[in-house]
Amino acid sequence: MAGRPEGGAPERGLRQFCLAFLLAALAFLFLSTPASAAKIDDQFRAWLQNDLWPQAKSQGISKTTFDAAFDGIKPNLKLPDLVKPGEKATTPRKQHQAEFGSPGAYFAEKTVRAVTAGGRAREATNARTLASIEKRYGVPGEVLLAIWGRETGFGAAKVPYDAFEVLGTKAFMSTRKDFFRTELLAALEIVERGLAPVGAMKSSWAGALGQPQFMPTSFLKHAVDFDGDGRADIWNSTPDVLASIANYLVHYGWVKGRGWGFEVTVPESVSCSLEGPDQGKKISQWADMGIKRVGGKPFPASELKAEGFLLMPAGRSGPAFVATPNFYVLKQYNTSD
Repeated sequence: MAGRPEGGAPERGLRQFCLAFLLAALAFLFLSTPASAAKIDDQFRAWLQNDLWPQAKSQGISKTTFDAAFDGIKPNLKLPDLVKPGEKATTPRKQHQAEFGSPGAYFAEKTVRAVTAGGRAREATNARTLASIEKRYGVPGEVLLAIWGRETGFGAAKVPYDAFEVLGTKAFMSTRKDFFRTELLAALEIVERGLAPVGAMKSSWAGALGQPQFMPTSFLKHAVDFDGDGRADIWNSTPDVLASIANYLVHYGWVKGRGWGFEVTVPESVSCSLEGPDQGKKISQWADMGIKRVGGKPFPASELKAEGFLLMPAGRSGPAFVATPNFYVLKQYNTSD
């Protein structure tokens, strides 16, 4: 009968989905059974001593630091993207990192509104600190507040995991073992150098540290002791958190004196195909094409000869922007496309 499926692709697709779901569930159950977990624990301890420790030692990590970091640590089998020892890693169907998400979600009105309100509430409280950081690094306070709010809700989001548990598990049995091995060794270096004690090394489920959500390699490069207490404390010190974010942005090319961009209206005559980081034009050229700032203000005279990029993250159905190169520095912090 017309309009009624009689087997075929839809039903096959449903069966395939159910089979994939069942296999994933069975894999999780296998990893979670006591016997299997005990075996993996033993393999993990052997890997620590026979594989990781020799490399850590060669990189200057003491046995005292190594043993303290992994004291009582077992693989966390509830973390995503794990691969049973001996099996081949495959790219998971669902990616968990923010960089695999939709850019439209990053600009979701509810999210933006919450970050904006939180930033305004903290701007006055931290005005002196923000001014000092901007003077040193050239990054405006509102940018730092936006990143802080977006990453951990201005420090309100819990960062509850033991970094050595997360990084150790993922370096041992994840789909990106080499990446996490590098980060695990960097975490050991943080402790070895006295930059943070083992007990302070709290992370997200992905191993990102503290309120700015720095991976350990980023901590070593960019964490700043801005409050002058002798320690770059990105878990508890607001000045250190904000200055560390600024230092990161400067490292990746933040241009002093420029913002990140302007919200604009784009006429129908301008094609969406003109957007993207490889199609920059002088902002005066965008203006000549009929692109205007939301609210009617002209583009600043200082920006007209500078390069800008059309950004339409949700196509014509969402907001549009003329972004400066600083926008792509921000993307380096938290890539979202």
